[in-house]
Amino acid sequence: MAHASAGQMEHLGSLPKAVVVGVGAEDGLGAALCRCYAARDRHVLVAGRSLEKVEKVAAAIRSSGGRATAYAVDTTQEADVIRLFDAAMTSEEDGSPADLVTFNVGRNQKIDFRQMEVSMFEDFWRMNTLGGFLVGREAARRFAPLGRGSIFFTGASGSLRGMPGFAHFAASKAALRMISQSMAREFGPHGIHVAHVVVDGAIEGERVRSLFPGIFEQLGENGALNTNAIAETYWQLHLQHPSAWTQELDVRPFKEKF
Repeated sequence: MAHASAGQMEHLGSLPKAVVVGVGAEDGLGAALCRCYAARDRHVLVAGRSLEKVEKVAAAIRSSGGRATAYAVDTTQEADVIRLFDAAMTSEEDGSPADLVTFNVGRNQKIDFRQMEVSMFEDFWRMNTLGGFLVGREAARRFAPLGRGSIFFTGASGSLRGMPGFAHFAASKAALRMISQSMAREFGPHGIHVAHVVVDGAIEGERVRSLFPGIFEQLGENGALNTNAIAETYWQLHLQHPSAWTQELDVRPFKEKF
């Protein structure tokens, strides 16, 4: 295996970092975001609850010539999030301080409202809302003194409307949307771009296939959201000129009813 020259190492070390929180399976949206950012000259911090899963994603990026480091992070734990951002904002051989953070954590499950336990409702809030608050807060704390940076949150149609059996999910995702709006108004004047992306529809991948057997055959060609296409949308948000920032957008297949 060839070794990088001193000049190449200096260039690689100077790559800005990008943080993706909420990475799971290699065919999921989190992994697609990591690959997208890595392909755009970012050293990606691949963060998720399972070290085994995030290391697979990071290893695949490195094998393709990109730069990535895996981190096991529980975003409901303040210490975990602070530790992640300490690494993200340190200038070192792994890269210069981050300029892009994406919160992609999400949990969803249909539950009869009458059967909802308090602990279950709180679990959804902790993962979908509290985690977003902690990631958003740490990103804002680190970016504000620098006067730059992008902070993006993955939302869902539940961010906008509550459906039968999904009150807990809608409540937690709507709260995350309000965090995003408040942050955008507070930190936009500081040069920080905060955006919320409503992902409306089934996302291609094994997770959705296992939960809803036959769903992709039923939806047909381009009937489900392609993860790489979604990731490209996030990157385009990052490139926007500050005179024309988007705070919220939605992505959905052309066949999706809305």
